[in-house]
Amino acid sequence: MKNIHIKFSAFLFLSVILTSSCQKDWLDRKPLGQYSEEDLVGGSLNGMTLAVYAGLRNEGISAMPYLAVHNMRGDDAQKGSDPGDGVDAETYFDNFQYTNDFWLVNNYWTGHYNLINLSNNVINEADSLNLTDEMALVNVAEARFLRAFAYFNLVRAFGEVPLIDYRIYTAADAIRPKSTIAEIYQLIDDDLAYAVSQLPVEKDWDGRFSGRAVKGTALAVKAKTHLARKQWVAALSATEQIITSEQYNLNTPYHEIFTEAQENASESVFEIQAFYDQSNTNLGINYAVHQGVRGAGEWNLGWGWNVPNEILENAFEEGDPRKDATLLYSGRLNTPYNETLPENANRPYWNKKVYTNPQIRDRAGNRQGQWFNFRVIRYADVVLMAAEAANETGNSGKALEYLEMVRFRARGLNATVLPEVTTEDLEELRAAIRHERQVELGMENERFFDLVRWEIDVETLHAAGKTGYQIKHRFLPIPQPEIDKSGGILVQNTDYD
Repeated sequence: MKNIHIKFSAFLFLSVILTSSCQKDWLDRKPLGQYSEEDLVGGSLNGMTLAVYAGLRNEGISAMPYLAVHNMRGDDAQKGSDPGDGVDAETYFDNFQYTNDFWLVNNYWTGHYNLINLSNNVINEADSLNLTDEMALVNVAEARFLRAFAYFNLVRAFGEVPLIDYRIYTAADAIRPKSTIAEIYQLIDDDLAYAVSQLPVEKDWDGRFSGRAVKGTALAVKAKTHLARKQWVAALSATEQIITSEQYNLNTPYHEIFTEAQENASESVFEIQAFYDQSNTNLGINYAVHQGVRGAGEWNLGWGWNVPNEILENAFEEGDPRKDATLLYSGRLNTPYNETLPENANRPYWNKKVYTNPQIRDRAGNRQGQWFNFRVIRYADVVLMAAEAANETGNSGKALEYLEMVRFRARGLNATVLPEVTTEDLEELRAAIRHERQVELGMENERFFDLVRWEIDVETLHAAGKTGYQIKHRFLPIPQPEIDKSGGILVQNTDYD
């Protein structure tokens, strides 16, 4: 394995980017973010760019705040853990009794604005120094992609938010009123257009920089923004550019996708990198920690929050292999590691997509998975977005082709399950694609915002027993500490003032 090590200046955050030409070699590779100056391509701007990626390790982006906002609010997941643990979070995210000052939402807000601030630093630096060399343009494209990603999350979560597209020098610089949703999307569109035009095509930069954005990464987020606005033609164009690039495939068996051995594999479109070892080098994230099995001794794998419920279990078709790759069952022998989980009367199952390898736990001297990468966007998601956009534009043949790509991989060698969908009826095919997104992407932080953009959130959540949900709950209240710091310039969302 070839490792490239870069040492940042003291003021920069440590990078979490795996710079290697092969898959992770667990615990043998050295800490990410320790580079020598001669290895820096593009000098300090590249270092600043890597600091933006380090911002992805913020709790608000890669841990429980993100999980609560994106997944826990869905119909097929819930807070989990033990009774009495995190009752306030259960009240907030399962029962939709929002308050204006809640730690998880506050962290989500600050984590994303931290990423925006780091991105703005790169963009401002390149502009002020008039850097126009190829690497500088790529660095700016990376920063603009990550800024767009942050703003897309914020505009979906809160609606109108402050638009800050400049470098912050003083606390007063960050005090801005809310911009309209249209203005936020305009910035997102501009940033993603630039990123698509400047980022390299080759996945992982032709094997040199696993985890750094490429053209397909920006196109995938671009497609999501268009789907959120029902801009079907633009969404189809973005997804098909990814498909025809031939940089990604569905060759990894489904049950292997979420193992450590398949991190940054051929299906990875956007993945947050993590590293942890016994030498007090912790560039890890808490994505798996917060969702790991809650138990004692060897089964103390995490908080046990964000768990699937019976709605997700029952959503799978008979014999769908993805069911046992998504749900980790209490009291049952679980593949691929053949561990029998203890019985748990409170939780019949957990999120298997964060199930860590027990050998790595032993070698790391840790049981809670800080080394586990966060798969933000997979290629299967892109293909299903293409299927949805094709169907909504009247091209059922193309939609069926893309849908079958995902189902073909899912059924594996068992041709008796997951029969090919053949209907060309718009509404029937729409329902089939929506169902496929639920089971293919179960527990992957897509469900709540899918329900919202399909405008079936109220009926679906009420049917799941989450009857406290109303349309106003599509948007979260602005964190009160941010309003207080602004001196009233930032105002609360209408439904919560």
